[in-house]
This record gives sequence, C-alpha cells and structure tokens, in this order.
Amino acid sequence: QVHLVESGGGLVQAGESLRLSCAASGRTVSDKTMGWFRQAPGKERDIVAAISQISGGRTYYADSVKGRFTISRDNAKNTVYLQMNSLKPEDTAVYYCAARFGTITVVEDYYTYWGQGTQVTVSS
Repeated sequence: QVHLVESGGGLVQAGESLRLSCAASGRTVSDKTMGWFRQAPGKERDIVAAISQISGGRTYYADSVKGRFTISRDNAKNTVYLQMNSLKPEDTAVYYCAARFGTITVVEDYYTYWGQGTQVTVSS
C-alpha cells in the first residue's frame, strides 16, 4: 500500500506562489507515475500535472497551468512537488496527489493511490 499526504495549501492573493508537497509512505513511489489533480466547488476533478517515474522524466501539464506550474519529484525523499506561480482565483480548488503504475495518463480512474487533498484558495 502507498499512503500519500499532501501539504502546503493555503490562502494567497492572486499573483503569489505556493508549493505543494506530496509525501509518500508505505512503499516507494519511485516506480510510479505521479499526478496532481484538483477539484473546484461544483466541478469535476481534473488533472493539473503529472510526472513519469524517473526523476527529471517526462511531464504533462494542463493547458490552464502551463508556464505557471512545475511538477517535480525527489525519489530519494519519496516526495512529489507542485510549484505554483502566478496564481489566479480560478486556481482555487482542493488539490490531490495521486500515484499509478504505468505511464502518464490524464484519466483519474487509472490512478491507484490518492491523498486526502489540500485546499488552495486564491483571492483576487
């Protein structure tokens, strides 16, 4: 089993930055693709970014965050990060970390392990 815990969320103003962390325990996530998803009130959960198994490996970003968000991983620490810059009010959501065996996919049903989420609120 893999236990994922997100941290780093909070309330910020538009234009500011936050760095989310996802710490894994139980088993290594170095052999897993990691993704960040988010769910705004009244909306479906959508992928934000994903990174393949290898540190510095392939990444994916949703169009809405390209150029502003950066996903990275430190396999030695069993941790994945999401650096969020130039935050906008529309980035307000609960952010979830997820892990899966296999390659990057945007389909949340293909992710096996999920964290409990961390709230990010961006005020205008």
